[in-house]
Amino acid sequence: MLEKIKILLGLPVEEHLLDEKLNIILDAAKNRLKLLLGGIEVPPQMEYILVDVSVIRFNKIGSEGLSSHTVEGESLSFAEDDFANYRTDIQAYLDTQKDVVRGKVRFL
Repeated sequence: MLEKIKILLGLPVEEHLLDEKLNIILDAAKNRLKLLLGGIEVPPQMEYILVDVSVIRFNKIGSEGLSSHTVEGESLSFAEDDFANYRTDIQAYLDTQKDVVRGKVRFL
């Protein structure tokens, strides 16, 4: 996934200066998506969300906490929830998992 993020950001894949920062962003996105999925591990078919959100978060570095910014006629606005555009996809995945039987453990 790190390679895909670098490509989308226009960074050389062989360059490793930002790997630590990108991995921190990727881990945070993964943990948040795991929480949104009810604690289950992120399935491979949802990794595109991690890539997209990681790119979004990387591009926000230095602008944390801002909801909008205007400079010489150029205006930027930031979504408060980086996962907002993926809520439908997340819910669709959760809906497909309702029929999946999960094991239970009972302690006597």
